[in-house]
Order: sequence, then C-alpha cells, then structure tokens
Amino acid sequence: MANKDQGTVTALTEDESEKKVEAEVIVNEMAPAKISADYNASAIDVLEGLEAVRKRPGMYIGTTGPKGLHHLVWEIVDNAVDEALAGHCTTIDVTINEDESCTVMDNGRGIPTDIVAKTGKSGVETVFTVLHAGGKFGGEGYKVSGGLHGVGASVVNALSERLEVEVYRLGRVHKQAYNRGDADGLLQVLGETDLQGTKVTFWPDDQIFHDINEDNERLQIFFEWDTLATRLREMAFLNKGLCIVLSDLRSTKGNGKAETYHYAGGIASYVEYLNETRDTLHKPPLYFEQRAEDITVECSLQWTTLYSESLYSFVNNINTHDGGTHLTGFRNALTRIVNEYAKKTNILKEGEERFTGEDIREGLTAIVSVKVPDPQFEGQTKARLGNREVQGVVQSIAAESISDWLELNPKPAKDIVMKVLQSKQAREAAQKAKQTVRRQSALSGGGLPGKLADCSDKDPEKCEVYLVEGDSAGGSAKQGRDRAFQAILPLRGKILNVERVQPSRIYDNNEVQAMIQALGLVVSEQDEDGGKSTGMLRPNALNLDLTKLRYHKVIIMTDADVDGSHIRTLLLTFFFRYARPLVDNGYVYIAQPPLFKVTKGKRVEYCYNEHKLEAVMAEMGEKADIQRFKGLGEMMPEQLWETTMNPQTRTLKQVTVEDASEADHIFDLLMGESVAPRREFIEKNSHLVAHLDV
Repeated sequence: MANKDQGTVTALTEDESEKKVEAEVIVNEMAPAKISADYNASAIDVLEGLEAVRKRPGMYIGTTGPKGLHHLVWEIVDNAVDEALAGHCTTIDVTINEDESCTVMDNGRGIPTDIVAKTGKSGVETVFTVLHAGGKFGGEGYKVSGGLHGVGASVVNALSERLEVEVYRLGRVHKQAYNRGDADGLLQVLGETDLQGTKVTFWPDDQIFHDINEDNERLQIFFEWDTLATRLREMAFLNKGLCIVLSDLRSTKGNGKAETYHYAGGIASYVEYLNETRDTLHKPPLYFEQRAEDITVECSLQWTTLYSESLYSFVNNINTHDGGTHLTGFRNALTRIVNEYAKKTNILKEGEERFTGEDIREGLTAIVSVKVPDPQFEGQTKARLGNREVQGVVQSIAAESISDWLELNPKPAKDIVMKVLQSKQAREAAQKAKQTVRRQSALSGGGLPGKLADCSDKDPEKCEVYLVEGDSAGGSAKQGRDRAFQAILPLRGKILNVERVQPSRIYDNNEVQAMIQALGLVVSEQDEDGGKSTGMLRPNALNLDLTKLRYHKVIIMTDADVDGSHIRTLLLTFFFRYARPLVDNGYVYIAQPPLFKVTKGKRVEYCYNEHKLEAVMAEMGEKADIQRFKGLGEMMPEQLWETTMNPQTRTLKQVTVEDASEADHIFDLLMGESVAPRREFIEKNSHLVAHLDV
C-alpha cells in the first residue's frame, strides 16, 4: 500500500470494506459514551533533549530548594571523585565565586574531546547535553563509580542559566559554553597548556531555584559554606590522599575564605574526627584495608566510653543510610570474633549468655567503606546495598583483621571486652526496669500516660501529637486544639539528657517514659541485620517498628526563650539517639509560635520574626500596641490555635538530618561530657547570634 502522504488513494475491496465496518462497530461499542473532542494526538507532548529536566527538575534533583541547589555541586564533584577512584585525579578545587556561580576543577584525565559516533557531537558536548551519556556504563572508562546513571553533568547544565566547561587534555585547552542547556557554539580550541583535567563553572538558574519563607514569599537561595564543607570533608575522608580545596570568594571584605581537606589516614582520620570530643578506650583506631574478588574493603573502628553507637557505611563513596550486605557482613564478623575472644580470655564464662551485637557496638564508632565494580542498590535513593557476594567478602576480611588486632593488642582488647561486659549488665538491668514499667502501666489501667490528652481519630497518618513545655502551655493547647486529630502531651521541666546516661536510665525517667508510651515507640522483633532484637530502645538503633507509631506528626512546641530552646534540644537529642527512624521518615516537626502580637484599632497581626515585625510596624505607622510572647502559656487558647496549631495558618519546620555523621558529631559536641570543645564551638560561632535572651 502506498504512503498516504504521497497523495495515493487506496481502494478497498467489498470484502475488506465489510470487515472495516465491523471493526469500527466493535471499537465504537467499546468506547466511552462521550469522548472529549479536544483530547487527541495533539495533546501529547514530547519533551526533547534536556527539556524534561527543566520541566520536571524534582525528578532529577529531588527539590528546587537549598538541597537541590547544592545537589548541582555534588553532581560535578562526584564526576571528579570518580576520576580519583580510577586513579587519575589527586586534587579537586571547589570555588563559590562572587557572583554566586560555582567552579569545580580537577586534575583528572579531562573529558574526551573527540566525536562520539552515536551523537555526532564531541565527547564534551555529549556529556553536557545528552541524558544517560557517560563513561560509567561499561568498557574501560571506570572500574568503580558512584555516579551510575550518567545524568549528572547534563542535569546541571539543564538547570543552569549558563555553564562553561574548559578541558585541559593532550596539551590543548578546549572550551564550550551553554545557555540553559543549549550549546552556545561548538567546542573551541583556545591554545596549548601543560595542565590536565576539567574545569566547570555554572550559574544556577534563579528561575528554577528558590525558597519560600513563613510569609509565603519567594526567596533567592545561595550556596551555604557549612553544607559544602561537611560533604567535601566527608569525600576527602573516604578517598585517602585526595586533596579537596573549598574556597568562598563572596566575602564583603574581599579576602574570602578557604579550607583544605586532605587526610592521609582516610577513614581512620574520619573516626578520629568523630571521636575528637569523646574519651576513647584505645588509640589509634583499628584500621584495615584489603581487596578480594574485585571488592575493596576498608574499615576503621574505635571504642569510646559513650553509650551510643556511631556506625556509618559507604559504597563507592555513597552513604548507604540503611546499610546493606556490607554492613551485615561487618556486624556478623564483629559479634562472632569479640564473643570468641571473650570466651578465650575467660571474661565470658562457660555457660553464660553470649554478648549481643548491641552489647558489642555500644560506644563503638566505625566506618565501613567498600568499593564494588557493579553495585546493586535497593531503592532509588541508593540507601541499601543488595549485592549478596559483598557480605561474604566483608565478613571474611573483617573477621580475620579484627581477630588479629585483638591478639596483638591485649591491653586495649581487655578494656574493650570489659566495656562490652558492662553493656551486657546494663542491658539486663534495663530489661528489668522495662518490665517494672510495664507492670506499673498495667496496674494503673492502661499503656498510655495519664497526662496525655489523646485525639479521637486512630489513624496514625491523620494524627499528630504536640510535645508541650509545661502544664500552663499544655492547658492552653488542650483547650485550643482540634480534638479529632490533635493530641497533647505536656512535659514537666527539662527531660533527661540521654547523651550522658546509660540506656537503662531512660526507663527510670518519667517524662521520657511518657513519650515512649504515648508515641508507641516499640522495637521490632528483629534487629537491622535480621537477628533477634533485645526488644529495647537503644542508642542509634534503626529497628523501631513504625507500624506501631501512633502519630505521623510529632510536633515539638516550646517557649521562645533559652529554657524553651534547651528543652527542644534535649528532645531532639532523644529522637536522634533513640528514635532516629522518626527523623529519617520525616515524622518530627518544630512548631513556630509567633514572637509578637501587633494591634492597632481592630487590626491584629502576628509576627514570627523581627523582620516581619519591622514590616508590619512600617505599614501600620507609629502608636502599634506590641506584645512580646515569651511563653506559650501567655497565649489564649484561641490565639494558640490560630497562630500555631491550625493547619491552615500555622508554620511547621520539619526536622531532617542531611548528614548523620556530622549531626552525630554536633550532638556529641553540644550535649556530651567534654566541656572544652563545647566552649570552643560557642566562641567560634558567637558572632552568628543576633538576639541573646539571658
């Protein structure tokens, strides 16, 4: 049959015509009664090139807020780090320029500049304009890589107002520029050079990246030094010998600032950094690195006198927050070897109960980092490694290395095992305390604390609980709430600082126990690695049974003063140490009560910060009655509802942990036993305090 577009009309035979009519009748009978005339093939949109990225940026970088902005930097840095993993890069320079652009330069091999057969473009233009293009899908480009999808450079290009790339390769300087993803001319040769590597400068598109404040105003967002420093420091720790230099040229004084991250000790230096404010049982940290079956295993561990466990795992520099086969292998080896050593040295007597993994890991700080040629991750977030072969390799290497270290270091080995024995005894004491609490709850007529004003709805997804400071504020909150879905739990005084006490103490503290019962914090029957759990809350455990959680919004509501801030910090410390899955899953929030009430005539405005107060006063003119709220108890129930508890008008801040290891370090610094590091931190950051309430 000829092509209809060529103007040829095809005649149907009588038999063919009858079959066509029958087919049309069948189709019409199956079709809906009404078909929208404006929905046809013209309604189907095909996004070409990088249009899809600009149309739906969240699909590629998660968010167009601050986290997404910094994600652009990580994509370019990850490419440079992959060059380091391949053995071709030793230095990476990251610079935030005066105009809020970012430059990332490495001394790797430089992006190939010759033509790619499949695209007809240079290697440089292909990498920056074609999704899923890169040297990480096979061949000899990269044996190990963290960036597996090949969308990094092209996504950064698509979401930048402008991007410029310079490639120093084979004695020549090549340059190409792009405007919102489109090439601005061909790849140019600028001249000769002795340099080698790639330099990328990009200007994030302010049409895409912005933030929203509590007044629903659109705000420009900027690169944050601390966010960049934390991540780049971690990358330097994970890649022994790699030098990363972070510079910020935005200083108003014109001199900027810079820091260099370079650690010859690799993850052993990382463990020392995490433990710098803690008392350790041995120095230096235990460290080993071995390679087997194309898998490189690198581990470092050090026990401290603390009660919390700090254990972090990585695969090809990717932080696997949910662990995986590499972490399971490490934990299994550690539990078996320490138990064997304790029996061999007669610290654990014949017939006595073995140490659990929880006993052994109490006070342990450890980093487990593996390099795997073809990592298989469970889920899109790359949070858990699934390769089964990795577990056996890590378990074998870790068991041999830890066993050798214990044999060669008898003094610290004994100190460690005695610490583990104390953990076992404390666990057994805590189990007795927990049983006592259970019996008391049963005798008092139920499992919920008497001070809890519960809501009538029982669907956790619809329910929220306010943790309120004091009985006075609790009374206002109880009267002002919507009883259908809002519960109130008043907390009397400052709760226990869980950072400084044994886990058994949390079952002796009334306020902490009330939270555990009210929220439904129940430990699952199995621990993170599938072994039998002790059934108790313990520091840094991830095996909470979230199906038993009674509320999916846990809202901290405290006064806007020093005491309120302290109570909020104590609560956050508890959630981070003993109920981290609540934070990881986005269940913890901080209420934002107003600081001021401004009245003029019949007009009333609530201001949540000084900036808003100034704007309102300028609009209202002089003679505004201004009331400063220092305590929630000063507010009438109706005021508390309208400003802080009404879902239609309130502002909640969701608590997130972008970098668990850095949060671990900060919590220990601020809430731990060591005074000197805390004083140094306060002195260093005192200039950031805008308003001091004493």
